[in-house]
Amino acid sequence: MEDVNTRKNSGATATPVKRQGTTKRAASSGPASERRDHLVKLAAELFARKGFQATTVREIAEEAGILSGSLYHHFDSKETIVDEVLTTFLDDLVGRYRVALEQDGDPRTILSEMVRIGFSTLEPHRAAITVMQNDWSYLRSLPGDRFDYLVRAEDEVERMWVEQIKLGQAAGQLRADVDPKLTYRMIRDTIWVAVRWFRPGGRLNTAGLAEHYITVLFDGVATGERSSHRG
Repeated sequence: MEDVNTRKNSGATATPVKRQGTTKRAASSGPASERRDHLVKLAAELFARKGFQATTVREIAEEAGILSGSLYHHFDSKETIVDEVLTTFLDDLVGRYRVALEQDGDPRTILSEMVRIGFSTLEPHRAAITVMQNDWSYLRSLPGDRFDYLVRAEDEVERMWVEQIKLGQAAGQLRADVDPKLTYRMIRDTIWVAVRWFRPGGRLNTAGLAEHYITVLFDGVATGERSSHRG
């Protein structure tokens, strides 16, 4: 999910998204749990706007109208809050991809659905995607393995996409002369970078964006006979 490919692929895995560290989650639903969720949303917006590294616990507390000490009643650290933001997004994304892969359908149909799933996250998970774009390298540079789940999740998502692209090539639905991994990464970056310019309420909603992209992806933008130009 990085904006650019600055890390080496560490290998695919089907391991569910897991995070390290302590999370003081309320044991049941109720006012405490609702308050906690509200704090996570406020913090996510600050992380997206200012960056995770630049955002302080004091600023999160001030945004919520509480004292810093009160924030620690719900979370033991700023890292725990960003864990909540990112894993909520990743669990949703990976879970929906898994469901899509379990459906009957040819590779092109499944890939189209995966594109729709990706674009549909731009609104509900806008802050999390922005943090992934801006703070990936910093979070991965922190000591220990707390944020290793980011790599595991991305590797699983890449495996899902590359597998479907290869199946599409084997079925004759996709061109055999394109590199599956490179193709996936170009699709990935198109979807996630859209969070930088997409604004709700515009001419196209996320569903419209997805359908437009699917048309470009599978039908292209050129008319007439296909040609390749190599520099």
